[in-house]
Amino acid sequence: MKNIKDTVLLFLKGLAMGAADVIPGVSGGTVAFITGIYEELLESIKSINMDAFRLLIKGRWKDLWAHVNGNFLVVLLAGIFISFLSLARFMTFLIEEYPIQLWSFFFGLIIISALMILREIKKWDIITVINLIVGSVLAYFITILTPASTPENMFFLFLSGMIAICAMVLPGISGSFLLLMLGKYEYVFNAIKEFKLGVLIPFALGCIVGILSFSRLISWFLKRFHDYAVALLAGIMLGALNKIWPWKQVLNYRLNSNNEQVPLLEENLMPAAYSKLLQKDPFLLEAILFFALGIMVVVAIDRLAHYYKEPREKYKQD
Repeated sequence: MKNIKDTVLLFLKGLAMGAADVIPGVSGGTVAFITGIYEELLESIKSINMDAFRLLIKGRWKDLWAHVNGNFLVVLLAGIFISFLSLARFMTFLIEEYPIQLWSFFFGLIIISALMILREIKKWDIITVINLIVGSVLAYFITILTPASTPENMFFLFLSGMIAICAMVLPGISGSFLLLMLGKYEYVFNAIKEFKLGVLIPFALGCIVGILSFSRLISWFLKRFHDYAVALLAGIMLGALNKIWPWKQVLNYRLNSNNEQVPLLEENLMPAAYSKLLQKDPFLLEAILFFALGIMVVVAIDRLAHYYKEPREKYKQD
């Protein structure tokens, strides 16, 4: 980050990542991919290693800060944290009051992002296609899993943190959704609201271990097998679209921690079937407009990225 504009832009990307991770179905990793900070995020997380620990022990703070890309991480994490505190309720309001419009926006945003990511593939072969299919099938399978009833001991909370945090470095799969599948979504979010350290500490430790180890795996995969990795990640994004289809019929409900009925199993419907079966307005025109808006947002970000990238590359060449 070289100026105030870059810092503010990175902070806004952090806000968007935090808002996305609150919703079961949208991934903060997807936002990182869309906004062009994905690989820098992986590299920054990966830099928290034994070399960083040695610099810490020696008290070489300036070298440590540069080694872990401290400016980048602090600004991004500040955006994510503030988003959790401030935008979480607003996003919850939108998902409760305007679900079709919100999911349509995300649907357009993610589908065009996946297609644009596929442009990064330099050479297509049978393994690339297989990775695309595997990613799609894997993500689709995860989205149709039924939320489980699971233990509340420290080990399982640690394991839940390890699994859920993968969403930060894995586009397409939502950390909140993975927590929901593990039966820990409300349990963890209530612990955050009530500041229950007995729950938060093992969960946070799991998050730290998970992100430090998984980011290395993804980063290594991207460097060694770039085209295969991109195909797999794009496939995951496409497969996860099943979860955010705007028109759904609830098949079963469950009781949350506040003893309120919330959806357990849902079935995707076409807009006409949604209107006929549920006797509800499908808001088709609004859905199309928000779908188009999602596409336009990604296209605009892509154009801006190219606009700023080209002068910098020309400057480096000169």
